[in-house]
Amino acid sequence: MAQAVSLDQELVNDAKSHANVFHRSISKQIEHWARVGQIVEDNPDLPYSMIKEIMLGLEDVHSGNVEEYTGKL
Repeated sequence: MAQAVSLDQELVNDAKSHANVFHRSISKQIEHWARVGQIVEDNPDLPYSMIKEIMLGLEDVHSGNVEEYTGKL
């Protein structure tokens, strides 16, 4: 459910700049930052680079862009 919230104008301006670079809407950029922030708080020992790779991997799974590994160890 969408809900209107008041945000600091500086945050909105920063989100707009980042959103343009990553081809997101401003609201999607802020949602992304919130999601990353939540993951960081839940997993303080994980570096951002690992969090980013996990998020990309989960998106691949969600999109069906994976295949079963069939190689031998």
